[in-house]
Amino acid sequence: MKVYSGPMSFYGAKVLIAAIEKGLPIEVEFLGFDLRNPTPYGRHDEVDRINPKRQVPVLIDGPLELFDSTVIAEYFEDLVPSRPLWPATIRDRARARLLEMKIDEIWFPKILRLRDLRWTPDAAESAECRAVVRAFYEGLEETLGNRDFLVASFSNADIAAYLAQLFAAMLGEPMPAEFKALNAWRKRIEARPSVAKVCGDMLDHLAAARFPVPQFAA
Repeated sequence: MKVYSGPMSFYGAKVLIAAIEKGLPIEVEFLGFDLRNPTPYGRHDEVDRINPKRQVPVLIDGPLELFDSTVIAEYFEDLVPSRPLWPATIRDRARARLLEMKIDEIWFPKILRLRDLRWTPDAAESAECRAVVRAFYEGLEETLGNRDFLVASFSNADIAAYLAQLFAAMLGEPMPAEFKALNAWRKRIEARPSVAKVCGDMLDHLAAARFPVPQFAA
């Protein structure tokens, strides 16, 4: 299997963490990346051919070609069901899938928008995005409650949530200390070898580009 991704791709990192959790050997090819460019990934013939959105990640497994991080993660789930990344019950799986979708499609785009608004921190849209990040943390704290993971067991929802808060911290909106359960959850997630490996590589790339690394991840 081969995955095309980017060294600072939120969606690509989701796939790489899931692959390690599943014990799947994959070859990874990173596309060119410029942190200062609002559309940072260089064009790639295979990515453009497979994904009409011209975005990473893209997976090639023999004759099978997939794009979209959630679709790829579902494929991994079917390949290695013995190492599940969704909870055991139907309702908990539905809750985890809904949470992952909300992170991917509602919260994370607003978090990432902070990158483009960094030169206009006083703009109304900047305030709106910061309010969304705050609501993201509040929602996760409420969802977590007194559990170790967001929904029943470690899942793709935890992977997405961890990466989203990491990007928020990179962009100047770290998780406040007041969210005690969520901060403890973060420590549990970042202790997983899969997360430590993928996110460690991302942070090394960030540091090499002379961008600030979140203090909790330094």
